[in-house]
Amino acid sequence: MLKNNIELDVKVKCIENGISQVQIAEDINTTKSYVNRIIKKQEGIVNKTFVQIMETLGYDIELTYIKRS
Repeated sequence: MLKNNIELDVKVKCIENGISQVQIAEDINTTKSYVNRIIKKQEGIVNKTFVQIMETLGYDIELTYIKRS
């Protein structure tokens, strides 16, 4: 199981960095609606098969975010 709430994590990181999803979309040359759809779709971030493999091995998944310097 993926322990992170990706949508919440992204929203918090946007606030911490003073950036909007619109700005992110512009920076990566896509639309705000696409960015939003990817963020809301948990399976879009982490491959479902990978999650199943880790669950079979007895693990949950927790993403850690490390700010680049």
